[in-house]
Amino acid sequence: MLLPEFRQQIDAIDAKIVELLNERAKLSKAIGEFKLKNNREIYSPDRETQILARIKALNRGQISDSALQAIYREIMSCSLSIEKPLKIAVLGKMGSYTHSAAIKIFGLQMEYISCGRIPEIFQKVEQAQCNYGVVPVENSTEGAVTPTFDMLVDSDLKICRQSLMEISHNLLSRARSLSQIKKVYSNPQVFNQCRSWLAANLPAAEDIYVDSTTHAAQIAARSKNSAAIASLEVASIYRLPVLRKSIHDVAHNSTRFLVIGENDAAPTGKDKTSILFSIKDRVGALYSMLAPFYRNKINLTKIESRPSKKKAWDYYFFVDFEGHRQDPPVKKALEQLEEMCKYLKILGSYPVLE
Repeated sequence: MLLPEFRQQIDAIDAKIVELLNERAKLSKAIGEFKLKNNREIYSPDRETQILARIKALNRGQISDSALQAIYREIMSCSLSIEKPLKIAVLGKMGSYTHSAAIKIFGLQMEYISCGRIPEIFQKVEQAQCNYGVVPVENSTEGAVTPTFDMLVDSDLKICRQSLMEISHNLLSRARSLSQIKKVYSNPQVFNQCRSWLAANLPAAEDIYVDSTTHAAQIAARSKNSAAIASLEVASIYRLPVLRKSIHDVAHNSTRFLVIGENDAAPTGKDKTSILFSIKDRVGALYSMLAPFYRNKINLTKIESRPSKKKAWDYYFFVDFEGHRQDPPVKKALEQLEEMCKYLKILGSYPVLE
């Protein structure tokens, strides 16, 4: 066939795709009306997981699974916006790592509300100013994001989704060389992930902490002899030249983000649960607390301790494990744990998508 004939066939297929997408949109609108009428959650991470798994299983063509997932991310984002426009609270403005993670989760059709600090994200969701919030919880290099852990202790919000994202830190500046840079702006977590590079390449520059990488870029864009550490997206948005790429100390640098809302997710068969508990101070106490998980054959994936801030040397333990809180073995383990610990809080169960 000649090129015009190929293009005619593509045009015909595009017409069918548009027609089918609009049929899908009509169903999404009807589903949204049903959910609102019956006081159901609009966003369903469990259903999203099922759709993506089914689409992957159906894929037998030239499109990669990751590309097909990206396409369906926007289709589902459009469906969500048709069901009900959602507001998502994020840390920093467009281009920040949390904003990028939120787009990876919810797509481009949501309204993203910029927050200066992690507690503000929790507050906006708690006060119903936003439907959901996206917060960083841990980094593969630096570990826990402590403000998020601290907020999870007191907040009634639940974790309903998680997402892992590769993080690349870059030095952005209008300066022509490293020798001209006197001040570097970014948030504390980012500085910690680039500490060795900064010591080797900018030992005399002053490190100045700000609340987000986007704020850092705003300052560097208008300040002489200054730089920001941020993403390439931020560089494009604020038209800041990239002086050095990938300055983080560890090559494979990723951050785990959580979606927080009023409710967690329904079971999917491949889930994770997060809890926190405090224990009585006695020999072997922590070992005893973990025993119910061993007896019920539940795999622990993470354990983290944080000071309670209510009493000296009193700690909360954060634990992630495989399974949903409604699964019989998990329910049994949690019942046994609750009998032994001083305080137990289920932070949420959510699908494992990565």
